[in-house]
Amino acid sequence: MGFEILGVVFAFVILSLQGVLPLNPHGVSSFRWDWAVNSAIYWVTNTNWIAYSGERDLSYLSDMLGVQVQDYISPSVGFVAIVSLARSFSRKHSPTIGNFWVDITRAILYVWIPLGLILVFPLISQGVVMNFDPYAVAHTLEGGVQLIPGGPAATIITFQLACEDGANYFANAMAHPFENPTPFTNWFTMGYILFVPAAIVVMIGKLAISRDTTKALFAVMLVLFLLVMPLPFYAENQGNPLLEKLGVQGGVNMEGKEMRFSMFEHIMYIIVGMAPANGSTISQHDSVMPLTILTIIFMVVIGAPIFGCIGEGPLALIHYFIVTMFIAGLMTGRTPELIAKKVELREIILAGASFLFSSFSSLMTTAIVISSAAGVAALGNAGPHGLTEMLFAFASSSINNGSYMGGLNVNSYIINLMTPPCMILGRYSTLLVGIAIAGSMARKGKIPISAATLPVASPLFIVAVVFVVFVLSALAFFPAATIGPILEHVLMISGRTF
Repeated sequence: MGFEILGVVFAFVILSLQGVLPLNPHGVSSFRWDWAVNSAIYWVTNTNWIAYSGERDLSYLSDMLGVQVQDYISPSVGFVAIVSLARSFSRKHSPTIGNFWVDITRAILYVWIPLGLILVFPLISQGVVMNFDPYAVAHTLEGGVQLIPGGPAATIITFQLACEDGANYFANAMAHPFENPTPFTNWFTMGYILFVPAAIVVMIGKLAISRDTTKALFAVMLVLFLLVMPLPFYAENQGNPLLEKLGVQGGVNMEGKEMRFSMFEHIMYIIVGMAPANGSTISQHDSVMPLTILTIIFMVVIGAPIFGCIGEGPLALIHYFIVTMFIAGLMTGRTPELIAKKVELREIILAGASFLFSSFSSLMTTAIVISSAAGVAALGNAGPHGLTEMLFAFASSSINNGSYMGGLNVNSYIINLMTPPCMILGRYSTLLVGIAIAGSMARKGKIPISAATLPVASPLFIVAVVFVVFVLSALAFFPAATIGPILEHVLMISGRTF
């Protein structure tokens, strides 16, 4: 925690002084104090909550020493937590689970830097900008003057995608032609987003010395990924009935979409960007259909187990495994076990607590802020859509996703000061619970596998885990979703507007 606090202080100082620091060719000013606190905590917690426009509000120094340094460090902290938990299953009666400094150094030197060096060149070859020049000045045909932004976009985007921090160097994110210029970069970045979490699943199985664990983790992620796909495809291809009645739009919902890409690519990027809590997008979330935003919120609130963010996603999935084993143990009358280790009261309480912390921070802050005059003033829309904007903002902050809908004024005092507690509680509750479970598992001995053991790679267990994911998220968030996106959908098809 001390290491992370130092990171927040360092980032806060950079943002507060960037107006007088070097490498600021376009003369951006320093951040307001609440803005700097919010952004510094977002960088350190790997949340992808961006209350600024990268090309307008950040200097090149802030990009390199702030954004990019934390793009190395913050996912490495989560990486250390999942390595510790995976390693604990292979240890017997061990008082230790590893060394933080050794693991974080290995993560940076042997994982992130090599990945970045290899994968940055395809982006540069396609036209993603990479320079330190002042912004170019263009004179338009109408006689106006336009600034063409540049900067070290390629390296930052590469690491943000790999580290599940969301590619947002420019304000329009992956919809910007300097950030995502070609169909190749569009599909390449989608594959890139899923590659690292999939590789981490393989690593977990190797560290835990259990191939079945790798199979089970990957199977659950894949099943969940496939289950969330149909609803957005249906909703976006149906279009908005309110606009169709006016003759404005027919067929599909193209509002808020980058016209260079097809509807299929837009929906795939929504799913690929939001399921792992990456946050990258080529469309505007505020303009998608209510059933699509319902799916997005579901992908967020389950804790990013679908090819999830570095550290927190795999940890959340293992917590779901523990809860599922506990339920299975209650049904069979046996002590639950996972990867040849007994799952006892301590692990069950810790796993359950991790879900409660993130759910509590999401729902409580939403209720507090939307009940205040300042919170209502930050909303750009009334009715259930406004509630959805607020719920989505705080849920994504709590699950290290950090996305928000465009109608919300995220650079307001109340949002700047209320989202950091969600970021902190959501991230560190998951990490600390994972490390606590790791310490408990490492101290235990291994138990022999018997005929009564429920195999983690069995179809029965995989279906049970998926069921538990849906039930736990529904218990926590279904009431809020009912008066948010679900109510908005019902009112929309009945012709009601706000």
